[in-house]
Amino acid sequence: MLRRLVKASAAVIGVGLTLTACSVQPVKMGSAAILGNDRITIATLNSQVTNLNETVKQYPSIVTLTAMQQVQQTLTWLVRYQINDELARQNGITITTAEAEAALAEIYASAKASAEEQGLTNVSLDLILAANGIPPDTAPELGRYQAIENQYVKNVSGGKIPTSTSGQAAATAAVEQAQCVAAKSLDIRVNPQFGRMDYSQAPYQVVSAPSTVSGTPGPAPTASPSGLAPAC
Repeated sequence: MLRRLVKASAAVIGVGLTLTACSVQPVKMGSAAILGNDRITIATLNSQVTNLNETVKQYPSIVTLTAMQQVQQTLTWLVRYQINDELARQNGITITTAEAEAALAEIYASAKASAEEQGLTNVSLDLILAANGIPPDTAPELGRYQAIENQYVKNVSGGKIPTSTSGQAAATAAVEQAQCVAAKSLDIRVNPQFGRMDYSQAPYQVVSAPSTVSGTPGPAPTASPSGLAPAC
């Protein structure tokens, strides 16, 4: 169950992207994001955005993603993969290649059926991924991401995926809490060139950071702006 996976929708944008390095503290030069002792390099982000963009351009009447959305959604997923990897480490979860492949197949089958209900035909995995801002090159990581979540849900739900509404709600809350703890332990820092992490709603995502360009003075910021840090 890939929570809140966006459905394929109409329209389009196919644009060339060029990302440039930026030295903004406390993010290291060449880093799009820092997660614990690891980092997502700008080179990696650039490569995956290019992969996403090339796929988006194959579906000009279906996928709508602006240039900035492509960058931020790509970075969002690269960060989410690492959050779930940390969740797995903290909870002793190991995932086999077969389990990751099975989870990816389940994602595709469910999303394809939903897209076909909307009247789309020839729904490929690449289309599903691109419509959700996921670079198709990272499909194996998406499968692992989902397999980790599935296993965690089983662990907290008596060994099976719950089917009742209350059981699913409880499982979702448990996953979100575990992801919050994992994200907090990683002390995620996003290069302001690409935005900031928004923790106000799970699953977390990279959003545009407020402009620092001075204009008409507005109200003073609150001491603890909502969504700037994991609430756990």
